[in-house]
Amino acid sequence: MGFEKFNVFFSSYYFWTIISNTLRISFVALIFNTLVPIIFALLVNEVQNKKFKSFIQTITYTPHFISLVVLVGMINTLFAFDGGAINNILTFFNLKPIDFLGTPKYFVWLFTFSGLWQSMGWWAIIYIGTLSNIDPSLHEAAVIDGAGRLRRMISINIPHILPVAIVLFIMAMGSMMNVGFEKVYLMQNSSNREVSEVMATYIYRVSFITANDYSLGTAIGLFNSVINIVLLISANFISKKITNESLW
Repeated sequence: MGFEKFNVFFSSYYFWTIISNTLRISFVALIFNTLVPIIFALLVNEVQNKKFKSFIQTITYTPHFISLVVLVGMINTLFAFDGGAINNILTFFNLKPIDFLGTPKYFVWLFTFSGLWQSMGWWAIIYIGTLSNIDPSLHEAAVIDGAGRLRRMISINIPHILPVAIVLFIMAMGSMMNVGFEKVYLMQNSSNREVSEVMATYIYRVSFITANDYSLGTAIGLFNSVINIVLLISANFISKKITNESLW
């Protein structure tokens, strides 16, 4: 009796679809959300003009304070098939409009890049802070040895932020199955549900909309948490073996 709801979920035809959707969206977002803020922080760190540097940081982390409802509204305004700004531009150049919001293959990319735009500057703050604590004498010695900016970036800056990046990556691995419910649910429609139905939205759907089965939703949520713990421990173990950096 205790495992009945787990068996219902594991034996359902949608089990692997939901798992694969969740991991696909999380993996793509994880890769871009890890690499792009690092690259951005490295580039911003090279800006010599302090006012311009502050201006860049301000305009890039300001979108972080935009609510998800407003963000999804902006996505709908830009990418709507009828009257969307992007399709209006395509039509102006006599190109065929694209149904971005209703075509499943575009969902992951809209989700990922809109999130990256919203939070890239915010995520980069910790890397910029780490770079600012690097001993200037290291760069001075490298300049004397004839190292250019690119060489100093590779040999000095990246090794200093790598431990921080690894720790943040391990923590992100621990939430791989927790794709943001609010944003996915707001972007979801009947046309893209085959690729947008993830663990969080499915738990909500079976618990409150379609089946009103709170026990099934609880079982799926528990399974989701267990998978996150396994991913976190695995990522921490592998990182400790390979890089000697870990959470514990």
